[in-house]
Amino acid sequence: MSKDKGFVTEITPQGEDFSRWYIDVIKKAELMDYSPVRGCIVFRPDGYELWENMQRELDQRFKDTGHRNAYFPLFIPESFFQKEKEHVEGFNPELPFVTEAGGEQLEEKLAIRPTSETMFGHMYAKWINSYRDLPMLINQWANVVRWEKRTLPFLRTSEFLWQEGHTAHEDEADARKETMTMLDVYTDFVENVLAIPVIKGQKTPSERFAGAVDTYSIEAMMKDGRAVQAGTSHYLGTKFAVAFDIKYLSRENTQEFCHTTSWGVSTRLIGALIMVHGDDRGLVLPPKVASTQVIMIPIGPPKTRETVIAKTDELYAQLKAAGVRVRVDDRSDVSPGWKFNEYEMRGIPIRLELGPRDLENGVCVLVSRVSGEKKQVPIDRIVEEVRALLEDVHRDMYERAQQFREENSFSVDTLDELKEKLEVKRGFALAGWCGSDACESTVKQETGATSRNIPFETKEKKPTCLVCGEASEHTVVFARAY
Repeated sequence: MSKDKGFVTEITPQGEDFSRWYIDVIKKAELMDYSPVRGCIVFRPDGYELWENMQRELDQRFKDTGHRNAYFPLFIPESFFQKEKEHVEGFNPELPFVTEAGGEQLEEKLAIRPTSETMFGHMYAKWINSYRDLPMLINQWANVVRWEKRTLPFLRTSEFLWQEGHTAHEDEADARKETMTMLDVYTDFVENVLAIPVIKGQKTPSERFAGAVDTYSIEAMMKDGRAVQAGTSHYLGTKFAVAFDIKYLSRENTQEFCHTTSWGVSTRLIGALIMVHGDDRGLVLPPKVASTQVIMIPIGPPKTRETVIAKTDELYAQLKAAGVRVRVDDRSDVSPGWKFNEYEMRGIPIRLELGPRDLENGVCVLVSRVSGEKKQVPIDRIVEEVRALLEDVHRDMYERAQQFREENSFSVDTLDELKEKLEVKRGFALAGWCGSDACESTVKQETGATSRNIPFETKEKKPTCLVCGEASEHTVVFARAY
């Protein structure tokens, strides 16, 4: 078997074993490696750069909406978690504690941060005195630890990276406005940067964040039909304000409790973009977060090499000056075919080929990773052509993901119908739900599917509950999920 043709055989086809495909791709593309600590991974440079590019895009959006960054401690006193009952009950199974330091037992156990509502609450009680201090809009970029029983790189690990926004407001209206604003920020980012279509909606009570009044989410469909919660935004009411005594002097000169919110996305978005866009050749990276947007490959016999590489370097300088993330692979000891396979597997959005005949004709060849189409373009228009193709690649990725979701979404009226559909068809099911926890639990127990959210927009409203047949209170998206 030739080296050129054999390269991609190291990746299990999606249709054969999707989970194996996922692990093969992220390891072969050198996004991560397993650490010696159970459930933890090492982000290799190509994987971490994806996160850095996501951070950059999100951070600017946060700042544009008035938020500032800060950093809070990794260690949280155990007593903090006792102050908000729902919160501690929700996180207790996943909480790791430090009990000893410096060879001595600690007077109070310290939790390793699973989320920071309690620490923010403690500090906000000190910092907020009057309505003039509000709203307080703070975000932190951090790592968190949740001792997961079942792990999957990027999507569910014991330690992961994320951002968590925590805000305090004068009243419910302002806090709810913040909650929805940040949900919209996440939607804009995931759709317009990661090229992943999402469903916006409200979580059911059993699925909302521990301690929240209301939780809202965006849900994305992976290529195996499973759901990934791509972002959440929570209205916390005054629960944490009461627990941590976050009060302010109002405009009417009375002491009032603040209304608070929290919202976050994490490195699970790396896993999501891989599972939404990847194919049997490997990664397909959205241009706006790809570490390398264009890989340049000079082609031709040794006698033309010097001339071709000189022109390649010139085009490289033009693209780099225009803000395009570009690399050149001019190695002479590896064949062009092997390079094509290599960079397809790594998901680079555009391949630029330049050979002696192209040079004579004043053109180069651009190849889209997502469509595989080749296009000859004038060398003197290289910047404009590359920018246009990057936009086309993003649009093509989004439309393909949207079409896949539509083809794998279906409507059901009964639990038996849902069971039957999920046995033969992957995807999202739209169904009626009466609002009962018991009916929702029955769906999970009998099908393995959970309620993803109550979508804000649906093409149809379901009149009856899929389990009990009573009048439907909500139309819900159900799916098996990561």
